[in-house]
Amino acid sequence: FPSHDNRQGREDEVRRQEEQLAALMSSFTAKGTRVEELEGILRKQEEVVQQLRQTVAQALLGFEGRGLTINIRQGKVYVSLDESLLFASGSATVDRAGQAALVELAKVLAANPDITVMIEGHTDDVPLRAGGPIRDNWDLSVLRATSIIRILQREGNINPARFIAAGRAEFLPLDPARTPEARRRNRRTEIILTPNL
Repeated sequence: FPSHDNRQGREDEVRRQEEQLAALMSSFTAKGTRVEELEGILRKQEEVVQQLRQTVAQALLGFEGRGLTINIRQGKVYVSLDESLLFASGSATVDRAGQAALVELAKVLAANPDITVMIEGHTDDVPLRAGGPIRDNWDLSVLRATSIIRILQREGNINPARFIAAGRAEFLPLDPARTPEARRRNRRTEIILTPNL
């Protein structure tokens, strides 16, 4: 016959294992709940980004296909504007057609205060002529970004803290070829909209 001590030891061991199993089940349930919460947050983010893209596309309807594209990448809305829609070659002054597009975008941004806005200027790889007020493609890309920010901020009366100006010069090309068509595609400004969830 097993001794009382042996039986008691086995009962204690079974109780310890049951307690460990209960703790593991509780932890598993908590992790499952957390995964469901995270999946819900991701779904909400996707919905917000899709809605933002639709709102921006609606506001800029007349400009799509005329040097403007809108797409979603990495949970952000990218509004890409060709140089031809915004600027004369080598200039950081936004032309009339570009200003009209930016006025419409400013209305969207003013109505959606929970969006961070990064403006990225991009150029081609052709050096600027020496001796002008703009020293190089770095200067040009940043000056173009700040020109756009000033228009958006003024037209939408938007808090300047929402904006980030970035210049990429020629170092993030869409097309690395050295053809006139590739260079034209690379001269662009991207307005990157990030909803703050």
